[in-house]
Amino acid sequence: PKMAEKLEQLEQHLEQFIENTRQMGIIVSDFQPQGQPVLNQKIHAMITGMQEIDRCKSQLQDVQVPLEVFEYIDQGRNPQLYTKDCMEKSLAKNEQVKGKIDALKKFRSQLITELDKVFPEEMTKYKTAREIIKEEHT
Repeated sequence: PKMAEKLEQLEQHLEQFIENTRQMGIIVSDFQPQGQPVLNQKIHAMITGMQEIDRCKSQLQDVQVPLEVFEYIDQGRNPQLYTKDCMEKSLAKNEQVKGKIDALKKFRSQLITELDKVFPEEMTKYKTAREIIKEEHT
């Protein structure tokens, strides 16, 4: 099966296990002796669920999960927010770098203009050399 199917299967097993755990908590919190067979059934369902989850383990060994995702979970945050936060940080960094590039382009342009005024002959040679280099690389 494809990775997505394997992950979906694990997710289903985990959801079923969580639901069994929730139901068992309800049974135990208000335990009545006549509820023992149902409790036994839930315990067996949990054992089976753990076995199913354990079987999924071998199919998913090549999955890499960033440690930060576990930090999100430990903090009670939705792990899917990790991807959103990474995208937002990347976009912010991209804007920052773009701003630096734009500033450097403006500086270069101003520098060439000022150098042209002070060293016109040298700048003509520089511009000619730059044109030759551009032509060689295209």
